Amino acid sequence: MVNKKIFFIGILLLMNPTTALGEWQIKPFIGLSFGGDTTFIDVENAAQTPNITFGASGLLLGEIFGVEADIGHAPVFFQSDDRQLVQRSSVTTASGSVVVALPRRQSEYGLRPYFVSGAGVMHVRIDHHLGVLKVSSTLPAIHIGGGATGFFNSRLGLSWDVRHYYSIGEPTQGKGLSFGGEKLSFWRATMALALRY
Repeated sequence: MVNKKIFFIGILLLMNPTTALGEWQIKPFIGLSFGGDTTFIDVENAAQTPNITFGASGLLLGEIFGVEADIGHAPVFFQSDDRQLVQRSSVTTASGSVVVALPRRQSEYGLRPYFVSGAGVMHVRIDHHLGVLKVSSTLPAIHIGGGATGFFNSRLGLSWDVRHYYSIGEPTQGKGLSFGGEKLSFWRATMALALRY
């Protein structure tokens, strides 16, 4: 008898997941990382300057609270346009977050602001010419930020987001490739296409 009840509840959830659990949002984004501060040897002084970043996030959002998974990639984080000392570099972030948003009923036809905070990892890679000063390091990290999402119709919208990422915990001791323990922090500002299901 209990199995039949669970089966029918499962069928109801599948028939109307938005009502039962909230709405799903997929957000492919593009933007800039900037304001970096790091102990890694940044020979081109590029971490502080704006660099392109892109990625995607998936969000399950209820009336107020939600959960999010986010992956971002900045492919030339430690490279500048006017210097050619670094052959290849990147910073990749992967994180899970808690989202707190303005109740949907109060923002049905306008922008819906939200606050986001979470934890995950950031992977730092720096390849210099001739293979010297090579860096490949994964650091635990947290982020905090916010943004706003607005929809043109029931499925399609745009989202704007700003977050501050920074490594946490006891600094990892590098192999002579950082000034002291390995640390990195930076800001990320993005615009996303929001797809709602």
